[in-house]
Amino acid sequence: MKLIIDCGSTKADWIILDDGVILKKFKTEGFNPNYTDKDSILGIVMDETSYQECVQSITEVYFYGSGCGNIENCNKIKDILSSIFTYAKIEVTHDMMAACRAVLGENKGIACILGTGSNSCCYNGELITEQSVSLGYVLGDEGSGSYIGKNLIRDYFYKKMPKDLSVDFEESYDINIKTVINRIYHDTQVSRYFASFAKFAYKNIENQYIQDLCSRCFDEFIDNFIIIYEHAKETEIGFVGSIAYYFRDIIKCRLETKGLKPGEIIKDPIDGLVEFHSK
Repeated sequence: MKLIIDCGSTKADWIILDDGVILKKFKTEGFNPNYTDKDSILGIVMDETSYQECVQSITEVYFYGSGCGNIENCNKIKDILSSIFTYAKIEVTHDMMAACRAVLGENKGIACILGTGSNSCCYNGELITEQSVSLGYVLGDEGSGSYIGKNLIRDYFYKKMPKDLSVDFEESYDINIKTVINRIYHDTQVSRYFASFAKFAYKNIENQYIQDLCSRCFDEFIDNFIIIYEHAKETEIGFVGSIAYYFRDIIKCRLETKGLKPGEIIKDPIDGLVEFHSK
């Protein structure tokens, strides 16, 4: 029996497989070991009851997580999982490998993540051969939900947002300047807070201002996360993540404008991971 966990900063997808058949599929709160302490992570995992009756039968655990790009964070997650799934072989790796296996399988290409945060890498069908530098929501995360949200907030306060949208924005969110500043400097999940505003962009996707804003955000992602690779124009580029999925038409347009080849775009890597681990 296999357990696959695809864990982002916002949510985590869990699937229990037995001979390629899905026995259970459920979601929990997500976490990122860069921002979430070990006790909090343990609490999130231990509070979930859906897997507990299968604990002794699970022999393989595959954990893909945001923030698991270094050994220290991988070991932190592995220690937690090992304390629960004592009979299982455990693999902990980062969300980029989840993206590669989900949209590329065993094929070569470029895999990208556009969700709460953003990232990309080159994949040779087995290993990640090159990866972009991810600077996080403060300095980077171009094209992500947090980046789009940050741009919307800034445009609203700088009065660059069209009047009709500004009114809708005010009605949709608590956009009081004191509230926003307090959330930015005191919230423990600032990137998630920024990303919550991306829903406004999708709701108004037909508006030209929104189209232009998103196009600029995705152009910045392409310039910093895709064109950096030497053979970017010679291979397909796959995407995972809610932002990639819901804004896929704009993303495809921006890629093609720059002479790049859009590949598969999916919302959640978990379905692709089920196929990969069922082989």
